[in-house]
Parts: sequence; C-alpha cells; structure tokens
Amino acid sequence: MVENSIRLVKEEKIKEVQEKAYEMAKMRVVDVIAPLPNKKANKNPFDYIFGFQNDNKNISQYENEEDINLKRQQIIHQLEMGLLDNMEIEIEVEDSSSLPFEVIAGGNISDLNINFDDILGGILPKKKKTKKVKVKDALNIFKNEEANKLLDLEEINKLAVKRAEEDGIVFIDEIDKIAGKNNKNGPDVSREGVQRDILPIVEGSTVNTKYGPVKTDHILFIAAGAFHVSKVSDLIPELQGRFPVRVKLNDLTKEDFVKILMEPKNALIKQYKELLKVEGIELVFTEDGIEEIAEVSYKMNKTNENIGARRLHTVIEKVLLDVSFEAPDIEQKLLL
Repeated sequence: MVENSIRLVKEEKIKEVQEKAYEMAKMRVVDVIAPLPNKKANKNPFDYIFGFQNDNKNISQYENEEDINLKRQQIIHQLEMGLLDNMEIEIEVEDSSSLPFEVIAGGNISDLNINFDDILGGILPKKKKTKKVKVKDALNIFKNEEANKLLDLEEINKLAVKRAEEDGIVFIDEIDKIAGKNNKNGPDVSREGVQRDILPIVEGSTVNTKYGPVKTDHILFIAAGAFHVSKVSDLIPELQGRFPVRVKLNDLTKEDFVKILMEPKNALIKQYKELLKVEGIELVFTEDGIEEIAEVSYKMNKTNENIGARRLHTVIEKVLLDVSFEAPDIEQKLLL
C-alpha cells in the first residue's frame, strides 16, 4: 500500500515539474547539437546545415560565441516546432544494467524488499553509456531524468506515508483460507496463528516499513472470502469484530458474464483477439456467440462448482482450442 502511495505521489510531483524539466531537457539537446565554446564539440548530423565540420575540436576555432548563441537560438526554435524530431544524435544515458556484485540468497532478490539504488545511490557513481537516438526520444529521456532530479524524495515519502495512513485501503482477499474450527490441534492451529498476526494490524498499530513507521489506525480494511466450505463464525471472535459490516454477494448471472466479456479494458475476448492477431488471424465474436459463451458458463457454475467469472476462461479456451493450436497453418484469416 505504501509503495502504491509513493508511486501516486511521485507521479503528481513529476507533473508539477514537467514544464521546467522540459526546458532543461531542451537545453541538454541543444548542448549535444551545438555545444558552447568551452565545451568539447561532438560530431552530429546538424553540422551540415551550418556548413562546418567540428572533428571533435573546440568549436571556438570555427565560430565566435555570438554566432554559436545565434545558432543555439535557431536550434531551440526548430526543436519547439518539431522540425528536428527525426534527426539522430548521440547522447549519454544512465546504464540500467545490474549492479557490479552478486547477492547470494536462496530466494528471489525481490523478496528481500531492499532498494539497492536507495542504499548505494550516493556511494557508487552511476555508469553512463552512449546511445544513438532521435531528437524526440532524447527529449523524453532527458525530461524524465531532469524531472527525477527536481523531486524531493524525502518530501514525497512523508506525504505518501501520511496519505497511506489517512486515506489507505487494504483489501484482504481469500480470508476464508485462514478460517478454522475451534480445534486444539492440526492445521487449524496455524490458521488461528495467522489470524492473530493480522489482528493487531487491523485493530490499529504501527508497522515499520522502509519508508518509515506507518500507523494503521485509520486505514480501511476490507476482507473477502468464499465461505461455502468454512463460515465467518470460524474466524476468531476478535477478528470477526473488526469487520462489522458484512455483505453477501449474489451469484453471477448470464447478463453479468456478458458484461464481463465485453466491458473491461482487458476483457478475455479482447485478449484472444490480440493473441491470434499475432498469427495474422482476425477473430470476430458475434453477439449471439458471446451470449452462448455466457449461457454455458452460467449453467456450468450452476451444475458444477461455482468458480465465478473464472469459468469464462475455461469455456473460451475450450471453444478456441483447435483454432489456437492450428493458427499458424490456417489459410482463412477471418474467423467468426
């Protein structure tokens, strides 16, 4: 939750400095194309426009400072007009390759929840590498770099933690998996232990994070579970009391399945269309075809175990099994 808060606050702050970052990025591009007299000139494709070759020598051997400033103003104007967008230049960018040491660990390094950039950023210098890019791409690269330099990370962290504490929402899914009966031994003992670990966080306590302590007193906790095997009453009484508002959800109807197939941004139908498009096949779902998939999914949930919207994936996978397997060899590229 705090990570998401940090990301959101950082995005807000970056928007605030976009204009200033763009101006700084623009000047960095100008420095590459037409360096100042006290800077070493680079070979670049803009030279032929002004009829001179720099040969990596000091540019002052060819033009005086006034001429260079005039040229730089012309370049700025053309940058703003977008006339140089497709011109290629060489720039130095930060090398994003891995750190020059290994961490010996049995698990995934991401599980350590350690940001090595934060720890070593001030110790190890950031490596640079030369890259040939178009001017429009160089502007974006420089703008992002300059925007990050303008951010006050300490202020961002404080604001993000405050927002997490005051406006945070934590969703605990599948809480039914830790619900157990009042047995004194067996797996129910460990389930009860997990509940007691969660309890102080839900009640309100201070949790230490890498961004500092976070108080959970005013954070909204929402829990969900499929209590068809276990019951809410199987949770320990203290935890039950921390979720006073309980809502039972109705089973998905055929109409719900149709909406799920059609409306979401990443709906299954859209995913399968894009997947087969890679093989050059245009997949079209008719309205009655979508309704039939929804109808079959609804009936299967009624007659078998009700697994909700996951049933749609099973049905569509079955319908498109042959098409997906034979896609590279299909001659008819339009499938209804």
